[in-house]
Amino acid sequence: MSVCDILKMGDPRLLRQAQAVERFDTPELHALVQDLRDTMAAANGAGLAAPQIGVDIQVVIFGFAINTRYPDAPPVPETVLINPVLTPLAEEQSEDWEGCLSVPGLRGMVPRWTHLRYEGYDQFGNRISRDVDGFHARVVQHECDHLAGILYPMRIKDFAKFGYTDILFPGLDADGDD
Repeated sequence: MSVCDILKMGDPRLLRQAQAVERFDTPELHALVQDLRDTMAAANGAGLAAPQIGVDIQVVIFGFAINTRYPDAPPVPETVLINPVLTPLAEEQSEDWEGCLSVPGLRGMVPRWTHLRYEGYDQFGNRISRDVDGFHARVVQHECDHLAGILYPMRIKDFAKFGYTDILFPGLDADGDD
């Protein structure tokens, strides 16, 4: 398929509500998933949402064995998640650093639920339901926020903990992450 341009913060298309997918296992959906995979791999991202490449539907992908942008993160299974529903399984939230391919070169401290269930479908229409915690839960929440038109800076509570990656983390890739 192809590597697509990733929309950057300021593009109004990133602020729209994505529409639910109604048909699964179609050539168009498979092509979109492959474009997302190719684009995420080319950008060395941890995840990518369809709205980030200008496609206004509820499709996210995420997962990696090792990611140089998050060198201390545990592996996250490669997942295609469509029409997701997230349910917190505990009241506890934690803050950690996040970046985004749509907000390149910056990172911020973002609060997220520590334990949640995500449900939805893969591109073939197979049901997915997983209970996750830690970094896996953080990645899912970040990607699903894109479907609601939310970028991670909108969730930052303390802007003293938001800045350029190369200043905050000297020696780390400054392109931002997702």
